[in-house]
Amino acid sequence: MSQKSVCVYCGSRDGAIKAYASAAQSLGTLLAREGWRLVYGAGDVGLMGEVARAAQTAGGETFGVIPVHLVQREVGKTDLTHFVITETMHERKKVMIMNADAVVVLPGGPGSLDELFEALTWRQLGLHDKPIVVVNVDGYWDALKMLLEQMTSQGFADTSLIELITWVETSDAAISKLRALMG
Repeated sequence: MSQKSVCVYCGSRDGAIKAYASAAQSLGTLLAREGWRLVYGAGDVGLMGEVARAAQTAGGETFGVIPVHLVQREVGKTDLTHFVITETMHERKKVMIMNADAVVVLPGGPGSLDELFEALTWRQLGLHDKPIVVVNVDGYWDALKMLLEQMTSQGFADTSLIELITWVETSDAAISKLRALMG
């Protein structure tokens, strides 16, 4: 059986409360303890840096993917197990999801939303069947959940869209769900 990989989408900033960084650190540590490889955006800043450093400290493998135009801005973390530089953001997202068995979303900004919605749309269209887990740290993603519910109630998406996301409150809960979902 080959090693499982989990793609983590999260902010390139720390966010307003310490709970976000704590969740990122916890997730990185727990991924490594499970023997699962972290696939992420290869930055050494914000929550991205937190999750990667925690995974490395716990002895985990890391697979970072960064577009050439963000190497300076997101401080490309070159000491990863695998460090891939792509030409475009779209290529980055494709390489990340194609090299993962599941997706986990921590708090983040528009880039994290873009990544989540692409993964969600691709799953809805049957382009992959990888689990998508959203870690709703301190209610950060509550408004997103309401928006998705509004999309379905207003007829712009089937109710099955919401069922494609597993919502959890903590990194521990994300790992528990991933164990069941990834087999």
